[in-house]
Amino acid sequence: MRVSVGLPTGMEGLTYPIPFSDPEAVIRIARHAEALGYHSVWGNDHMTTQHYVRAEFPTPPRFWEPLITYSFVASETTTLRFGTGILVLPMRRDIVVTAKQIATLDHFSGGRLEIGVGIGAYREEFEALQPDGRVARGRIVDEGLEALGLLFGERTASYDGAYYRFRDVELWPKPKQDRIPLYVGGNNANNLRRTVEHADGWLPAAVPLERIAADVKELHRLAGEAGRDPASIEVAPQYIVHIGKTRDAALARFEKTQMCAHLTSLRKSTLKEQGALGHEDINLIGTVDDVVERANRLGEAGVTHLLGLYFAANDLQELLDQMQVFAEEVVPRIG
Repeated sequence: MRVSVGLPTGMEGLTYPIPFSDPEAVIRIARHAEALGYHSVWGNDHMTTQHYVRAEFPTPPRFWEPLITYSFVASETTTLRFGTGILVLPMRRDIVVTAKQIATLDHFSGGRLEIGVGIGAYREEFEALQPDGRVARGRIVDEGLEALGLLFGERTASYDGAYYRFRDVELWPKPKQDRIPLYVGGNNANNLRRTVEHADGWLPAAVPLERIAADVKELHRLAGEAGRDPASIEVAPQYIVHIGKTRDAALARFEKTQMCAHLTSLRKSTLKEQGALGHEDINLIGTVDDVVERANRLGEAGVTHLLGLYFAANDLQELLDQMQVFAEEVVPRIG
């Protein structure tokens, strides 16, 4: 099973305090991940501050644009891969420019880029950028996936959709990799279909064990119907991690982190299907043995990549320490 780490490109005020992720800290986390042998780092994509963050913090968060951030991460690392978890296509309305940025970064990084796309967790962000009316964000993602496929696959490409339109574009050079690994993010069942139709992997977040086992079966069924080998599709969920000497100590510390507040806020949107389950019932919170057991159960359910694990911490050193404990004491014991 692959294991990778979340990179706080847009997490101040959401999962981490303000201040937390200055440029030096972001680079330090990436270097630490590479030294510990993690497969990759995954940053998220925010353009404006969420309402509840503005209400809680007097100072605005620093939300770094992930693709530009990765150009610096690439220059400071040698083998570490990096991905977008996720790139919010509805906030990026010029898909040709986005494709050009992706292809450029793939070349300058030596082919170390991976891309996750999705609709985004906060509709309020989209409405701030596109205030003229309500649109189907899912349809924008569908069109964006189709458009990226054409731009990366055809010598010249044209597209005439409801949201993306371009004509006779010769996007060159194509990405350095023959195919940049592409993930579709989101817990909604529509994202299983999008994954089968367009992507190499599915990237949900904080999905309960029983639910992910059922969703993997459905993903494989859809893949078989489409003539795809189910084993070729990565199942790559994101989870929160906090490891303590005892289960109670881990949970008590987790509940004092900004990460806990963030997950609670998402219960109104992305995580609304979790119901009465506690955060500790879903995520990797507890002792080393607890976390190893849950990670292996996820593997048995069909998970192939623990993607962009977010370590609950209220300062940088705590985050780095949690990364090290997981790399040294958990990773060797999971399949």
